[in-house]
Amino acid sequence: MTAPHRVLRARRVVTTRSGGVSAPPYDSFNLGDHVGDDPAAVAANRRRLADTLGIPPERFVWMEQIHSRNVTVVDGPVDEPVPATDALVTREVGLALATLSADCVSILLSDETAGVIAAVHAGRIGARIGILPRVLDVMRDLGARPERIGALLGPAASGRQYEVPAAMRDDVDKHLPGSATRTVRGTPGLDLRAGLRRQLAEHGVTAVTEDPRCTIEDPSLFSHRRGAPTGRLASVIWLEDVSEEDGK
Repeated sequence: MTAPHRVLRARRVVTTRSGGVSAPPYDSFNLGDHVGDDPAAVAANRRRLADTLGIPPERFVWMEQIHSRNVTVVDGPVDEPVPATDALVTREVGLALATLSADCVSILLSDETAGVIAAVHAGRIGARIGILPRVLDVMRDLGARPERIGALLGPAASGRQYEVPAAMRDDVDKHLPGSATRTVRGTPGLDLRAGLRRQLAEHGVTAVTEDPRCTIEDPSLFSHRRGAPTGRLASVIWLEDVSEEDGK
């Protein structure tokens, strides 16, 4: 007898800064454990996130993000944040991959047919040195195909507000074409999401959705540039098996 075909669905969530227990300046739903917040408050916020999503806390995988090109494949729960990495990839159903940000771009990727997902932290340095193409290579090695991959670019510092020196803008745009821009003040700026969208398209990923919110402009989001120290948002992706649901 042939086994029933498994149907997988990727779920994505991006948090805001409200609804938690952290005190100022981390108020209130800070999920970053590396920014100086009370560890007990961060732990409580992470439990609240897990309860809200209906995923056991031990099924979340967090990263020790270092603005690198490092990609880690995980096949089950881990006891500590994965060290020195900026992207997580898995084929494990029900394993929630989380990336933290407060101006950097979070990227959530999925090929539901292959059952492969990824969570990526892409700040200026990581985007410049090619973290995204590395992740796509790893996903392909696990069976994903670019034309099937869906991508979500999370809230981040927008090109309207992300002001940088002209030399830095030009250098980043050389490595991440399409990212150079001018801010609302007429100064040199970077739009990392624009560059990353172009990079995704060049690699055959066209199903791209963007959360248009600017972390610098939107007070409901954490922004390191607007006010450091501050907390971190979480962007989370996981796979659900909806075979029985779809079969009803």
